Amino acid sequence: MKRVAVITSSDKGYRGEREDLSGPAVKEIMEAVGYEVVSVDVLPDDRGMLGSRMAEIADLGLAELILTTGGTGFSRRDVTPEATEDVIERRVPGIP
Repeated sequence: MKRVAVITSSDKGYRGEREDLSGPAVKEIMEAVGYEVVSVDVLPDDRGMLGSRMAEIADLGLAELILTTGGTGFSRRDVTPEATEDVIERRVPGIP
């Protein structure tokens, strides 16, 4: 079974000020199609923390796929794409 990790970027979710619904929804979808969800994290919109968690999952071989949700808007705090760029070795245009 393929393993997947889900990371949600949300300042308010991380602080407990808002319930994250996107991470659990992604988890449910992935389980429905046969993936083992090995982690579901809610992290703040912090480039270093997001990148560190993605790198940890990849470096330790915890999952074959990392899915992110949130942090992709146009405010200065939305840094998920940049955090992802920090840790990937190769871009695959059209997939993100």
